Amino acid sequence: MRFSRKLLGTAAVGAAVALLATGCASDGGSGDSAAADSEYDDVLEVNFGYIPDFNGTSLLAIAEDQGYWEKYGLDVETPSFTNGPLQIQALGTGDLDFGYIGPGAFWLPASGEAKIVAMNTLGQSDRVVGQPGNESMEDLRGKTVAVPEGTSGDMILTLALEGAGMTKDDVELVPMEPSAIVSALASGQVEGAGFWYPALATVKEQVPDLVEIAQNSDFEDTVAFPTAFVAGNDVVENEPEKVDRVLKALRDAITFRYENPDEAVELTAAYNALDAEAVAADAANNKVLSLEELDTLTEDGTVDSWLNGMQDYFVAAGKLTEVADPSSFYTGDLFLQAGE
Repeated sequence: MRFSRKLLGTAAVGAAVALLATGCASDGGSGDSAAADSEYDDVLEVNFGYIPDFNGTSLLAIAEDQGYWEKYGLDVETPSFTNGPLQIQALGTGDLDFGYIGPGAFWLPASGEAKIVAMNTLGQSDRVVGQPGNESMEDLRGKTVAVPEGTSGDMILTLALEGAGMTKDDVELVPMEPSAIVSALASGQVEGAGFWYPALATVKEQVPDLVEIAQNSDFEDTVAFPTAFVAGNDVVENEPEKVDRVLKALRDAITFRYENPDEAVELTAAYNALDAEAVAADAANNKVLSLEELDTLTEDGTVDSWLNGMQDYFVAAGKLTEVADPSSFYTGDLFLQAGE
C-alpha cells in the first residue's frame, strides 16, 4: 500500500490550484509500531487535501506515521494546497474526497458547497498587522492593506475594521495570495494585512517591528475560529463507508496528537520539511482539543453555536444571504458514529 503526497495534474484543477512544494512519496513512516494489519478486506482510495501548517497537516502526518490509514483499509494521497477555498473547489469537481479548511472558508460549506465532517482545532494564529507606525486600525485608513480573500485573514480584517467603526471601503484593499503577502509586507509594498502565523514569522525576520493590531482573542466573545475537515457532498452521500473509515482514522490521530504534542510537532515538521521550532511556534498559536472534548462539544450543541455565530458574521460580511441549520452542513452525527 502506498501513502503519497502528489501534485494534482488534471487540467481542471491545474489552473485553479496553487500547490506548495511537498516531499516525495512516503513509505508510511514508522506505522509498523502502531497499527497492525487492516481489519478490512478491501482498500479504498482517498484523495485528501491539506495546508502545510500545524492545523492543516498534523493529523495527516500522524495518520501516516502511525499506520492509521492502513489500519482502516485506506490508500491515501495528500496533495498540498495554499488555502481552503481551493480545496472546496476541488471537492466540487471530484478531484478531492476530503480537505482541510480554516475558519475563513466556513461560509462555503454553509452555502452548500461541501460538508464539514470533523472539527479540528481552535485557531488563534490570525492577525491584522501594520508596518511600524501603524498602531491601530484607524492608522490604516486610506492605506494599502493586503488580504487573501475568503480566508481567516479576510475574516479577522473584517472584524477588526468593524470593531473600529470602519469597513473595507476605508482602506485600499489589495487581494493577494499568501506567498505574495509575505513578500509585500517584507518589502514594505503594503502598509498592513489580514494574515496569519506561521507565515508572519517569516515576515518578522525582515520587519521585526511589525505591529500586531488585532488578533483572534479580541473577538472570542462573539466569534470562534475553529478549523475543520471537509468532504465533497457526493462523497458523503454516496460513499458512507469511505467517510466512516476516514473519520475513524482521524479520531485515532486526534487522540495521538493530544497525548503526544511534541511528537505531533516533529511529525508535522518532517512531513512538510519545515523547521521543528517554527512548527512548534505555529502550534502554540492554536488550541488543540482532545477527542473527548470534540465529542462533547458536538453533542452538547457548542459546535452548532460556533457555526451559527460564524454564519452571522458571514451574513453581515455579505458571504451568505441567510443562516442555515448547522446540521445541514456539519455531519457531527457521522463523526460520533465513527467512534462507536
